[in-house]
Amino acid sequence: MFDPATTALLRTVLDEVCESVSRAETGARAHVASKILEAATRGEKSPDHLKQVGRQALSQAPTMWR
Repeated sequence: MFDPATTALLRTVLDEVCESVSRAETGARAHVASKILEAATRGEKSPDHLKQVGRQALSQAPTMWR
């Protein structure tokens, strides 16, 4: 579990990275979220790095998710 501040940061990062992705595209959003969570679990808390991880995950998502 993450503390409330970290949870808020992760949610903000996900929303920023996926701003061009419809909320109905749950597969793409879940893929990005999982990669951001993996980075946070490893101790990464830098918003810029988490955004970079999220953008990379979004760019690597299968075409049907974009």
